[in-house]
Amino acid sequence: MGAVQNAPYSPKAVKPTRSLPRSINYLFKEQRLLFILVGILIGSTFFILQPTLSRLGPSEPSSSIPRTISTIDLGSARFPVIPAKVGRVPSGISRRRSRIVVTGGAGFVGSHLVDKLIKRGDDVIVIDNFFTGRKENLVHHFGNPRFELIRHDVVEPILLEVDQIYHLACPASPVHYNEVYGDPLEHPQKETYWGNVNPIGERSCYDEGKRTAETLAMDYHRGAGVEVRIARIFNTYGPRMCLDDGRVVSNFVAQAIRKQPLTVYGDGKQTRSFQYVSDLVDGLYALMESEHVGPFNLGNPGEFTMLELAEVVKETIDSSATIEFRPNTADDPHMRKPDIGKAKELLNWEPKVSLREGLPLMVSDFQNRILNEDEGKGVEIKMTANQHV
Repeated sequence: MGAVQNAPYSPKAVKPTRSLPRSINYLFKEQRLLFILVGILIGSTFFILQPTLSRLGPSEPSSSIPRTISTIDLGSARFPVIPAKVGRVPSGISRRRSRIVVTGGAGFVGSHLVDKLIKRGDDVIVIDNFFTGRKENLVHHFGNPRFELIRHDVVEPILLEVDQIYHLACPASPVHYNEVYGDPLEHPQKETYWGNVNPIGERSCYDEGKRTAETLAMDYHRGAGVEVRIARIFNTYGPRMCLDDGRVVSNFVAQAIRKQPLTVYGDGKQTRSFQYVSDLVDGLYALMESEHVGPFNLGNPGEFTMLELAEVVKETIDSSATIEFRPNTADDPHMRKPDIGKAKELLNWEPKVSLREGLPLMVSDFQNRILNEDEGKGVEIKMTANQHV
C-alpha cells in the first residue's frame, strides 16, 4: 500500500484591517437584526416614559390623572367616555393641546365654555341631543378643524378617548347644581352644609338627583381612582339663555322686552344670587385645572330679592313695566346665597361681573333674538294667509 501524500500546508491569508467607514458599513450590513432589536427597545422605553414625564409638575407624583368635571345629574354614571391621562405641565414647557368633551355643549353654559376652550387652543368635541341646546350657539365654530359636534344622548354609551370631560348635559330648568342644598337653613351656604331637602316634594326628584350624582362621582373617585371635580353652580345668566326656559332672569328679561308684566311668585322676598356666565366658565376652568376634587360653590355672593331683580330689569329695559304677583311654587327655596371662600382660597377664583354690568349684555342678545323670532312669525303668518287666498 502506498503512503498517503499530504497536501502541502499553507497558512490563511491575513484579512486586511478595515477602516472605520468600512467597519460601520459591515455592521449595518451584517448586524441589522441587532440594530432592529435595539431600536425597538429604545422606542418602547421612550413611549412608556414619555406620557408620565409630560404630566409631571415639579413636585407631582407619577400617577395617572384622568379628569372629569361633573355639574349635573345621574347621566354621568352611564357615560363611558374614556378619559386619557392629563395633568399639569412643568414650568418652562409649553402646554400641550388637550382633547376635551363638553356634554351639553350646545346649551347656554356649555357653548360659552366651548368658546373658552377653543380660544385656548384645545380640540373640543361637543355632545348634545339638542333637547335645549341650539346649533346657533356653536355655528361660529363650524369649519374649525379643532371642533367637532356629535348629536347624541349621553344616557347611551359612546366611546371616545379624551383628556377631560365637562359634563354639562341637563334640562335647562331648573338647572342649578346648588339644588343639593334644597331649602337651606344655613345662610349663606358653605360646601360643608348637607342641605335641607324634602325627599317626597314636587322638586325632590331634581334635588335628590343632584345629591345622588355627587355620591356616585365620589364613589368612582374613591373606589376606581377616577379623577373628578364637583362644582355646585348657583343662578347664572347671560347671552344664549333659552328665551322661555322658566328661569327668573330670562323670564323677566323676555317679558319686559315683549311688553308683558313681570311675573313674581309669592311675595317676591325670596333671595337669589346671580353670576354672569363668563365668571362661571372661568370658575369651571379653574376647578378642572386644579388638583382639588371639591365640591366648590361657584356663584356670585351678591344677593337680590325677586322684587329687587325685577326693578333692575325695569331700569335696564323699560321703566314702565308692571309686576304681576302669582302664588308661589311648591318647595321654592326662601334664600340662596353661596359662600365662595373655599373657591377664593384654593382656586383663586371669584366673580368679576356685577348684575348691572352683565344684564345689559344679556338684554342685547335677547332683543335681537326676540326681534328675529317675531319677524319669523310675521313671515309665517303672511305665507299662511297667502295660501288661503
